[in-house]
Amino acid sequence: MSTLGSFIWSIADQLRGPYRPNQYGNVILPLTILRRLDCILEPDRETVRELAAKYDNPNRLRVEVKKATSRPFYNTSSYSFANLLADADGLADNLADYIDRFSPDVDVFQYFDFKKEILAMEKAGLLREVITSFKAVNLHPKVVSNADMGDAFEYIIRKFNEAANETSGDHYTPRDAIRLLVDLLFAEKDADLTEAGIVRTLYDPTAGTGGMLALAEEHLLAQNPEAKLSLYGQEYNPQSYAICKSDLLAKGHDATNIAFGNTLTDDAFKGRQFDFCMSNPPYGVDWKQYAKAVTKERDEAGPYGRFAPGLPSTSDGQMLFLLHLVHKIRAPEDGGGRAGIVMNGSPLFNGVAESGPSNIRKWLLENDLVDAIVALPINMFFNTGIATYIWILDNNKHPDRKGLVQLIDGTSFWTKMRKNLGSKGREISDADRAKVVRLYADFTDADPDYSKVLRNDEFGYWTITVERPLLDESGNPVVDRNGKPKPDTKKRDTENVPFTYGGSTVGAAGKVEVIQAYFGAELKPHVPDSWIDWAKTKTGYETPFTRHFYKYVPPRPLAEIDADLEKQVAKILDLLREVEK
Repeated sequence: MSTLGSFIWSIADQLRGPYRPNQYGNVILPLTILRRLDCILEPDRETVRELAAKYDNPNRLRVEVKKATSRPFYNTSSYSFANLLADADGLADNLADYIDRFSPDVDVFQYFDFKKEILAMEKAGLLREVITSFKAVNLHPKVVSNADMGDAFEYIIRKFNEAANETSGDHYTPRDAIRLLVDLLFAEKDADLTEAGIVRTLYDPTAGTGGMLALAEEHLLAQNPEAKLSLYGQEYNPQSYAICKSDLLAKGHDATNIAFGNTLTDDAFKGRQFDFCMSNPPYGVDWKQYAKAVTKERDEAGPYGRFAPGLPSTSDGQMLFLLHLVHKIRAPEDGGGRAGIVMNGSPLFNGVAESGPSNIRKWLLENDLVDAIVALPINMFFNTGIATYIWILDNNKHPDRKGLVQLIDGTSFWTKMRKNLGSKGREISDADRAKVVRLYADFTDADPDYSKVLRNDEFGYWTITVERPLLDESGNPVVDRNGKPKPDTKKRDTENVPFTYGGSTVGAAGKVEVIQAYFGAELKPHVPDSWIDWAKTKTGYETPFTRHFYKYVPPRPLAEIDADLEKQVAKILDLLREVEK
């Protein structure tokens, strides 16, 4: 638990009465951010005010402030927490002036709609008390590290969501899951993350409160303090956007790299590609309201557009973000890029052959873009206990991994938490994470109980349509004008034929040969009058993860089961005798 976070949240008790618990976050979150920025700006406040008096042009002022303070943002107001309380009658107006005079890139208070809260607190007679409490908290980075500030944010957001009875998973991803994703993303042998003066770009199209971006940077700097990671993100929830941007601003990043808006309908970084991309998109979220815009883009952008490979069902938009990430990683001719995305199980197998999801998997696998898929433990996320998976994508794989996909079963690598946080009762400890990363690194030498390495074609199959003749009253086949038997639609069936049936590969054995071999061995002996309607054959791809790691557990001996049944029957009879007395 974050001690700082719980202390800050305790200030919310002062709001009790005029504010309901589900409204506390509207005050506590922006004030935490304001106080953090206030502490950062305090040492150079007079310098900035002098520069503001000298330069009217905001672009010139930004350049001069950056030169003088090494910070990309500033505030030109004559107010700060140091003197806000001196003018008791003007506190609301002066606080509004303070937030208005941040540099244009600090638009976060607008997205919090914080001026409305200032007026509400003033009207309720709470403003002075709350500002006094925040003034007493020193949030300067020398006192509160970026990591501790991140923990505090996480704690406050969770408390806010609990009070609002919202799904906290919509706002942030647990840090243990992010750390594993980051480790896997940076694990590739050729990532060159230890080079001196290395500069890399990282992008998150569903940035939330910025947890993934922050932890990725933390990871890289721990490996190489001289490295520079430029962070980019887009977020459509106003409050999450405000928190994300504030957090990165406070750490000295360029705030213009964090954009507000819907990534699916308005890519804020169109034309830009990145070394690393990562995302935890919302699971199973309906995108019907964006369908018209997404379909229009797909049709107009042609074969190289974001959504050219296919569109998933409008009831679940996860695979749209999957396609978007592939579109945003640096092209192979420019050195290539990697992406990591957390999704639930449906993108592994949903949709029949030649449906949108199947076509997306086909495109990913035939273009050798899937590097690894890791199954996470259940009960890992705050708002859901369902199975989740990390996909690692790479458009310029290490030669050892080309044409192959590694499946890692990480479901047993978890540690029980002392206290559940919503649905989250398990966490991935440092030791658990190291085991999964070791499996990834060992690749073909990894423990086969937890890791399987498969060729891309091992995920492909053909769906064939098997017909049987329509019979007349005498039991004879009904034929058409050409003397061919007519199919009986009621007996029509489909079968999925793996590309690799009989140990073949699609390259070595053709489609027709493999299907005929399957038909001759698996179907014809049982239904000798059947035939294949070749015109209806479809190609599909799926990732039957659980099938690859299925372990047969033999049933208990019958004698043991009988003995248990006899015990239960005896108990029931005893209970009935008690009732009869």
